[in-house]
This record gives sequence, C-alpha cells and structure tokens, in this order.
Amino acid sequence: MFFYPLLPIFWAVSAKADFFQFESISNVSTYYFNYIYCNIWEGECQQNQDDATQQVPTRDLWAAFPQDYISLLSQWYCSLGQCCESGDCRITNNITGLASDLQLKLHGQHLAQSVVLKAVQGFISNPESNKPLTLSFHGCSGTGKNFVTRIVADNLYRDGVKSECVRLFIAPFHFPHARLVDTYKGQLREAIRDMVLRCPQTLFIFDEAEKLHPGLIDAIKPYMDHYDNVDGVSYRRAVFLFLSNIGTTTVNDVALDFWHSGQNREDIGMEDLEHRLRAEAMDSQGGFAQSELMSGHLIDFFVPFLPLEYRHVKLCARDAYAARGLEPDEGTLDEVAKAMLYTPKEERLFSAQGCKSIPQRINFFLP
Repeated sequence: MFFYPLLPIFWAVSAKADFFQFESISNVSTYYFNYIYCNIWEGECQQNQDDATQQVPTRDLWAAFPQDYISLLSQWYCSLGQCCESGDCRITNNITGLASDLQLKLHGQHLAQSVVLKAVQGFISNPESNKPLTLSFHGCSGTGKNFVTRIVADNLYRDGVKSECVRLFIAPFHFPHARLVDTYKGQLREAIRDMVLRCPQTLFIFDEAEKLHPGLIDAIKPYMDHYDNVDGVSYRRAVFLFLSNIGTTTVNDVALDFWHSGQNREDIGMEDLEHRLRAEAMDSQGGFAQSELMSGHLIDFFVPFLPLEYRHVKLCARDAYAARGLEPDEGTLDEVAKAMLYTPKEERLFSAQGCKSIPQRINFFLP
C-alpha cells in the first residue's frame, strides 16, 4: 500500500522519459526503494551514508515534475516520518538541551560552554544569517573538543552524530595523501553539495584540521563565505566545525599564568585568548595558516579548550562510573585522578591526557 501514492509520479516519469536521463530516474527509484526496504519492511541492510547522499534525488530532477505531483510525493514521504508540519523532523535544534548538557556534562571549560552556546543559539534563531556558522576548536587532546561536538550534534539533530545531516571528515584518514589533493578537492566539494541539497542545516566536522592541506581548505572556502548561493545552492544554514591541537601552547600558558598570579581559572576571558589563538593558527605549519579561511576571516569564533586540572579529572571519573550505573566514593575517584599524568613537571597542575582515557582507566579500579 505504500506505493499507491507514487503511481501518478511513476506514470509521469514514463510519460516524460525523453526528458530525463535514465540514470537520474534510477537513482530516485533506488533511493526510495532502499528507504522502504530498510525502514518499512525492516530488511537486513545497513545503509552507507556516502551511498545515501549520492542516491538522493536532486532538485534538477524534481523541477521538471508538476507541483501537484511534488506535493503528493511530499505528503507520502512525510507520512514515513521524515518530516512534519513544524519542519524537518531530522532537525530538533534543542537549545535548552544544549545549554543543559554543556552546563552539566562539560567540565572545566567555561569559555567553550559560553561561546558555543551563544554562537549556536544566535545562528539557529536567525534564519537570515548571511553565512554559515564556522567555529574552530583549539586545545590539547582530552579537553573536550570532540565531546562538545557530540553534544552539539545530539541537540541539533534527532539522531545525533548518526544523523544523515551530520558528516565527519578526519583529515589523515579521509585525505591522507598530499599528491591526491586535487582529487580530494572534487570529492569534498561534491560531498558538501550533496549533503546540503539533502539537508540544508548540515553539520560538517573536520577533525585533526591542522593536517588538512591548504588547497583542500581553499576548495571549500566559497561554501563558508558570504554568498547567497554557490552554483544555485545556498549553504547559509550549514555549520562547520574545525577541531585541532593548534594553540595548545597558548591556551596552556595563559591558564598557567593565571594560576601563578593567584587568579581564578574562571576569570580567563575570550579577550585573553582568542586573538592569540588566531595569531598562532596563522603562524602554524598546517593548512590553516596558508588558507583563505584565515586570510578571509571566515572563522566566526576561535574556541579555546583549557587544560584540565585534578578536580576536573575527578568529575570525569564520576561521570564514567555513572555511565555504568555505579556510584563510587570520593576515595575511589581520588585514586583514579591520581593515576593520571600531570604537567608541567614542576607544578603538576594539568592532566596531560585530559579526560580522554578515563572510561578505560576505571576498569582497573572496578571490583
């Protein structure tokens, strides 16, 4: 019965066969058959995200159909739970949840908590934004860059990082060879275009961004710029997150200076760090320094992630135990925190690994 509403459209396709490329029609049929088989008939399949984006019908194909057929297809597609009266059901934009998660789950990062919340909230609440939101996360490993990325995805999208509106690129994994940068450029442009056609509010994540080739960044620079559209596609509702270890020295030095001067860590402000982070990024050896992303001032915020102290490691350990349904005592949390390595050598103030290995380390302390 799921196919009955589509019969007029299939007839329309047959009647207009001379005006369409068979490959495009095949892609449309394949896309919707796969959806029904996987989600309605619950067939044994695991749809690959890259395949899905390549098979999604393009606007050029739909433009040739009469509007009444498009409306009929839209009603049928929405009946499968992919959209609703309030908009795209894949997108939740739960700002209240985002604020709560950043407040309760993120430890020791008052700057990241404030900047990310305000930036995302302002962007989501402004449908007339003149460019995509572009944030760059900076700090050492284990301080929460990927964790905050997941929190953002979980609150903006129904399926979190697994959403078809979220795409992760890991620089050394997806773009490992400098000699293939021209090939990567075309692939990356196509992937971004296809994702935005399918989901205008796509979240693009570039992890280990300092390892991106500058030419690769410049290839996608137009998608982050102040353009109404690029080749007929608007990217103004997209979100770009760049995660890197650039600026680790700067962030750690500022935090240590505040500690030495007896000032509270929470008194560190963006004015103490953002300009220095921007300068270090421009002086770095990776793709950032040489890219038009920097010279064009297209990054909206450089978000610093401060090194974590002993007290923050204890909070991470508490969360790791809670995730397993356990309630450890203070002594156990102290034992976990003491087992971590701390720097600098003299002060032993900051966790060298942040909280990254905590979920695995607590295994040693379990009964």
